[in-house]
Amino acid sequence: MSSTTTEQFPVAGRLAWWGTAWLRGHVGPDDLLDGVIADDVTHVVLGSDAGPGLLGALAALRTAGASGFGATFPAEGDLVGLGGPVVFNDAVLEVGEGVVAVGTESGLVPTRVGPTVEWQVLPARRRQLPDVGESDREMRAVLPETAERLAVLDVARWRPEVADRLMNLRHRPAIDAPPGVPARCVDLAARGLQALGIAELALEDDGGALSVWEMDQRRDALAPLARAGRRALVAACSPEVWPPD
Repeated sequence: MSSTTTEQFPVAGRLAWWGTAWLRGHVGPDDLLDGVIADDVTHVVLGSDAGPGLLGALAALRTAGASGFGATFPAEGDLVGLGGPVVFNDAVLEVGEGVVAVGTESGLVPTRVGPTVEWQVLPARRRQLPDVGESDREMRAVLPETAERLAVLDVARWRPEVADRLMNLRHRPAIDAPPGVPARCVDLAARGLQALGIAELALEDDGGALSVWEMDQRRDALAPLARAGRRALVAACSPEVWPPD
């Protein structure tokens, strides 16, 4: 999957978008598999009565009543996109992403094993979700606030790459979206991915920090950006809250 920056669209987002497009008749089985697998060698499913094949497992969820697939990207202290039970929440938290089959009591959790992705089918409950418009407004507010706080902390000295990205926010990841995903959600996903990439890069190395206080200041400045990025991705990848076409 192509991107204009180093960020890659998470596999849970790919399954949510392409799986929903397939359920709604916008793409065929081959396009579904190409969109989800992307550059991976293969995807297998564990715990599905339909066997290890990805298409068979998704077809079984369709038969069980799935009307869409929604992604979740939580972190410790921020369970956005999760509704339980504990076994599902814990599994998703461990890898940082997961998928809920909307209209069923099932979810899928990806684990990367070399070039292969293994999906585990687990019980999952309905969840509360951030609104697309609310997430959009949060992103627009948080990015300039974070840039201002990091400028005060002299981000250009300790992470010039971060300063460059903050100066060029229009240069966002290019995401391959299937038909049926609202354009507003594609844009929101790109900005959420951008925000998470900036936060991850800025927190990658504390070597330029002069004190524990300075490290804490950086983390405090970046926490709202990472939170907004996760919420943006969840909203953009959850068809339950998509705006009408």
